[in-house]
Amino acid sequence: MTARHIFTATASFFILCAQATAADRVVYKGDAGPGQGKHILFIASDHEYRGEETCPSIARIMAKRYGFKCTVLFGQTEAGLIKPGSSLIPGIEEIEKADMLFLFLRFVHPEDAWMEKFEGYLKRGGPVIGLRTTTHAFNGLKGKYAYHNYNGGDDDFVGGFGRQVLGETWNPGLGAGHYGRNHKFATAMHTVPGQNEHPVMRGVKEMHAMAGAYSARPMPNSTILATNRVLQSMEVGAKPLEDKAPQPAAWVRTYRFKGGEEGRAFCSTQGASEDILSEGVRRMIINATLWCMKMEDSIKADADISFVGPYNPTTFSFKPSITDAKPGDIEGWDTPILKPAKEE
Repeated sequence: MTARHIFTATASFFILCAQATAADRVVYKGDAGPGQGKHILFIASDHEYRGEETCPSIARIMAKRYGFKCTVLFGQTEAGLIKPGSSLIPGIEEIEKADMLFLFLRFVHPEDAWMEKFEGYLKRGGPVIGLRTTTHAFNGLKGKYAYHNYNGGDDDFVGGFGRQVLGETWNPGLGAGHYGRNHKFATAMHTVPGQNEHPVMRGVKEMHAMAGAYSARPMPNSTILATNRVLQSMEVGAKPLEDKAPQPAAWVRTYRFKGGEEGRAFCSTQGASEDILSEGVRRMIINATLWCMKMEDSIKADADISFVGPYNPTTFSFKPSITDAKPGDIEGWDTPILKPAKEE
């Protein structure tokens, strides 16, 4: 084989690799706005609440309306199909150049090389958002990174990543678990008196979430911005159950991972794909993304936060709503998120 043939073959190989890599994630890049030059990395892999729908829909808004570059990673099968809850999440190298980390995870256990890059981001104090089940993002990790598990018992890292970075984990025995009957009772959220002027709550009005409420006891250095009420049904405007007192539903805090730099974090016990149909819930999450990056000046009470392209959220369930979708299926601004499940 001549040198020219070797060069051509090598170039073709790298082109194929680049195409394969690009196919395992979706990227939305805005043209103008305060987010120009900044990169938000979304990671979606939960088993129930459709983070694979929430994350790309918020990513499109942040890209189109604010100008960010937004990359979305998904739990996947080895064949490259989106698989909610999978611990195979290609593309983690994107975290090295991310300015913001937006997570919707549940009980995943990626390989050590993945966790090493994840920890590198935390050590530099990168801003973090975690929605719903991200309080119990990791489970089943072994060895070096086991202390990130939601039930981590290390004396200096009780509750794992969720508790130590986001401010809460999953521990019903200590008041962190389902509150009311999930799938039967929806959730209203209300801004805490005195927090109306916080940038995250700027312009936020009624908040109705379809997913059931959680109870929570955030870490002491957390500022609780919104509380929840368990409703008597799934209907918007339903009355609250009087025997269910308000619980923390959204808060902000700062974290410092293993002596690293200080970073901002936001956590909400809501955020399922149908939850963000509520303009108030959606605005709070978008405001929080900006606040975490210290971009308070870009938070406008009347900012356009409408969805970009068709958004088809499905009701949360442990049964996946999609089994044959790839990240490339939702490229661009106009593809449906996410395509409807096939009729049986």
